[in-house]
Amino acid sequence: MEQNLTLEQIQNFEGKYPKQLWYLFLVEMWERFCFYGMRGVLTIFMADQVLGLSLSDKEANLKYGAIQAFVYAFTFIGGIFADKILGFKKSLVFGGIVMILGNLLIAFSPQEMFYLGITLSIIGTGFFKPNISSMVGELYHEDDSRRDAGFGLFYSGINIGALLGGAVCVYFGTSKDYGWSYSFLSAAVVMVIGLVTFMLTKKSLGPIGDSPLIELPKSKRTTKELAVYIGSLISIPLIFMMIKNTDYTDYFMYTIGPLAILYFLFETYKEHEIKAQKKLIAAFVFIIFSIIFWAFFEQSGGSLALFAKDNLHPNLLFFEINPNIINNTANSLFVIIFSPILGLIWLAMAKKKLEPNTVIKFGLGFLFLAAAFYVFYYTRFFADVNGITSLNVFTLAYLVITFGELCLSPIGLSIMTKLSPKRLSGMMMGMWFLASAYGQYAAGLLGAGMSSPDENASLLTKLQGYTDGYYQLAIYALIAGVVLIVFTPLIKKLMQEVK
Repeated sequence: MEQNLTLEQIQNFEGKYPKQLWYLFLVEMWERFCFYGMRGVLTIFMADQVLGLSLSDKEANLKYGAIQAFVYAFTFIGGIFADKILGFKKSLVFGGIVMILGNLLIAFSPQEMFYLGITLSIIGTGFFKPNISSMVGELYHEDDSRRDAGFGLFYSGINIGALLGGAVCVYFGTSKDYGWSYSFLSAAVVMVIGLVTFMLTKKSLGPIGDSPLIELPKSKRTTKELAVYIGSLISIPLIFMMIKNTDYTDYFMYTIGPLAILYFLFETYKEHEIKAQKKLIAAFVFIIFSIIFWAFFEQSGGSLALFAKDNLHPNLLFFEINPNIINNTANSLFVIIFSPILGLIWLAMAKKKLEPNTVIKFGLGFLFLAAAFYVFYYTRFFADVNGITSLNVFTLAYLVITFGELCLSPIGLSIMTKLSPKRLSGMMMGMWFLASAYGQYAAGLLGAGMSSPDENASLLTKLQGYTDGYYQLAIYALIAGVVLIVFTPLIKKLMQEVK
């Protein structure tokens, strides 16, 4: 029965969520375990002077930014290939297999195989991540009011995976009884679970995610698909080289962004309807501001990870805990707890016609971001003479930053699907993640700028450097939030009927 499901049958579901959303929820949960588990250990592994790569704090921040930038940049490329050739399903399977191989390589030999393994993980994530989000969007009619709730549930799957991965991978990696190999092996194992889950449930998606070249003769379609697979593998040496030498990363980022904008403008020009063009321009505004947001937010994997490693007491309330586990899981835990509560608040405000629109929510996200970085800055006033400060205040900052994320990120995924023509849904989701790539890249540069140039600097000096940087980020986030809120009427006009 499920083999013959039509798109209309899938979209005309009863209740709040289609059953296919739960399948995609599980697949995304395990993939995010893999991704966020690795993200949480990258910087501290690279800065580990004994069992890691023995990099300086500045180098670790720069390489973290480069790796994360390539992960998200490849989602743009993966989104285009899925739109034009592979379809979402084949793209996802290919990406999952490559991610598993990458993690297994690092698990086998963390120091020797790290760069090759992380290169494979970058390519795999690029083909996996944007396409599963696009499939969620296709479960709903364009005017289905349940779409935001669906993306909210999907977003909670992301955070459950991030919570589990963050705790497990950091625990294994920093444990004297296990080590880095177990950390990366656990990421590979859960990715296998996610891929198997998708293979067992993909028939329920009906035509969603099928190849866009289904009308072509099978031989021609296969030739084009093989070209994508081979081209991806050929890119391995190039990505490998750019990660090892972050100067090359700079050249890449200076190139891919302008090319993406030109491609976006070309596709916008091809849209003959003025309404569609205005919607695409509105989407582009959200994309630009998201770059700024993620450049600040993603300090969590870079400078905040090193700050947690060196400058925090291991005491949270009445418990003793590794501060890096808190750094890597607090945000996800708070999202899981407060996401449904904030959803209920939005619903209650909507009934009274007081719910802020999407642009205002974006602006509020920046205001919370500003407040959070002021709290990160404020940790300096709780430090002892050795430069070790309060994990409790640090965790409070993550509580504040979570509300900023909840105002922006789940809405961002949904608004991209609302503002994008169907033929460009993969590309626009890729653009959204490409913006994250630039955010990650900027995050690495910002983190490196906060790092002390002297590797023998005292912890007190490092504390002052990082917290001075967080104070600056708080000011810039405040400015961005105010600008968004002031220009809300203009952006709403571009969005047309989209709420």
